[in-house]
Amino acid sequence: MFKIAIIGPESTGKTELSKALAEHFKSPWIPEYARQYVEELKRPYTFEDVCNIAKKQIETEKFYLQSENSHTDYIFFDTELIITKVWFEFKYKSVPEFLTEHLKTGFFDLYLLCAPDLIWEPDPVREHGNDRDYFFDWYKKEIEQTGKPFVIVREFGNQRIQNAVDAITALKK
Repeated sequence: MFKIAIIGPESTGKTELSKALAEHFKSPWIPEYARQYVEELKRPYTFEDVCNIAKKQIETEKFYLQSENSHTDYIFFDTELIITKVWFEFKYKSVPEFLTEHLKTGFFDLYLLCAPDLIWEPDPVREHGNDRDYFFDWYKKEIEQTGKPFVIVREFGNQRIQNAVDAITALKK
């Protein structure tokens, strides 16, 4: 099973791309857990909330690691722990050791890094519309440190999806 993380700054089409790739490759996709978690809170999120999000992300990765004999060639994750790590560093200036250690396991086979070339769409969960280039560069640096392959996904609509499909197909050969 080829495990692909779709990451990038807020409002860069990660969820739409995840859904489209899952449909194209007839494979499952894992929705962004942090969004669901924060939307359900009746208060501002805390450091402990972000720890809970990270633990759930790790639990999900472990589940799919144990499911290596699955009957699917691909699985797509809408965001992953690099975004959570950056979130910790940016907001709290501290990253829990369990997250740092888990990132060393190298779970993903490929990262698709969504460029901030789409129009910003505000919503109650998004916080950094003016900082998307800053976060894009930070995510890129973090991915490079993993040593895993990554592709920057650019363009709009169907062309953006096709660029991602082409990158996956080329790397999977």
